Formats: sequence, structure tokens, C-alpha cells
Amino acid sequence: MKRPMKRQQSGFTLVEIAIVLVIIGLLLGGVLKGQELINSARAKAMINDFRNTATMIAAYQDRFRALPGDDAGVVAHLGATAVLATTPAVRTGGLIDGDWDSVVLTDESLLLWQHLRLANLTGGNSAAPAAGNIADWPPRNAEGGRIGVQGATPIAGWPGRMFICQNNVSGRIAQQIDTTMDDGNAATGSVRFGAWATPVLVPAVPVVENTLYVACASF
Repeated sequence: MKRPMKRQQSGFTLVEIAIVLVIIGLLLGGVLKGQELINSARAKAMINDFRNTATMIAAYQDRFRALPGDDAGVVAHLGATAVLATTPAVRTGGLIDGDWDSVVLTDESLLLWQHLRLANLTGGNSAAPAAGNIADWPPRNAEGGRIGVQGATPIAGWPGRMFICQNNVSGRIAQQIDTTMDDGNAATGSVRFGAWATPVLVPAVPVVENTLYVACASF
């Protein structure tokens, strides 16, 4: 009489499961670390954008004794072009008029970029853009956001003669920028970030990591 054959049960051992979990953990850790490095690189690039923009403006002012965009003698300094011919005749003097994200070609905050480019202080197209392409004319940051400058304070009581702003900045990166350059507080210090409600910056309190903000630095 034949004995019934025993069925062999197959499955993962505890050791095999442990190995799989370790591998998954290593993969997740690598992904997270990689994302952290990417965010850090983007934050550093935006910090450089703030500092380089301030340096370019200071270099222009040192060379021509006027602010780019607010230079009454810009035609004599850089030559006549289509955009320079529309430079406003009335200026406040020593202040860059217009919002940092202006799309009005005659605003000093927008002309500033052409003046810097014609002075060979930064790269980019110095020719007058077509009406529908004005928003794409200024430089962009690592997140594809716009970089701009204005003289008016975006927050009442915030001291400074010039405010450099960038948009499309995630809360995570904005917090990193603020911590590196300033006090890490979105509502105080020389670097602040939050929602932009023209012409006011509303500080992000509390900060939401995945929300996109405008970050500004005073100089």
C-alpha cells in the first residue's frame, strides 16, 4: 500500500524577507538622499541668483553712477535702442520703479535687465521683446521662476533700497534659502517669502513645504 506523498509548502523565510526589506530601505534612502541633494543644489543656485543680481547692479552703479533701469544717461552710456528710447523721462532717482514681475516694457524694473545686458554684466537677449513675450524676457531661476528687482518695499516697515525677488520657489527650498542667508523666519530679517498679492508680499506662516512662494531679499 502506497503512502500518501506529503506536500511541500514553499514560501519566503524570515531571512529572505529581511533581506528584501533591507534592499527596499536602501533604495528608498537613496531616492530620498538624491532628492535632498537636488533641493540643496537648487537652493544654492537661487541664493547665487540673489547675490549675483545685487553684485551686477552694484557694478553698473559703480561704472555709471546710476541704477540700471533708472539711468537718466543710459543712451549716452549704452547707446540708443528700441527699448531705451522708451525709457521714462521722469524718475524718482536712486529707486527702481515698477513691480519686480512687471510686464510693462517701460517700467524701470523691466528695463533694468536690458541695461545690465547692454553693459555686458549679464547674459541674455538685450533686444526689445515682442509684446507677447515680455514675461519670458527676464532671467529665470533653477525652478523656472522669474527673477526681478524693485525699489518699493513689498512689506511695510521692511528696510532696504532694493528688493530682489524670485517666484516658483517651493516652501522647502524657500526655508533652506532663508536659513542659509538669514534667520530662517519667513516673516522677519533680510530674506522673506510668502504669497505675492501685488504689490504686497504676505509671509508664509506657517510654511507649507509643497506650496510655491515668492522669495525676496533686501539689499
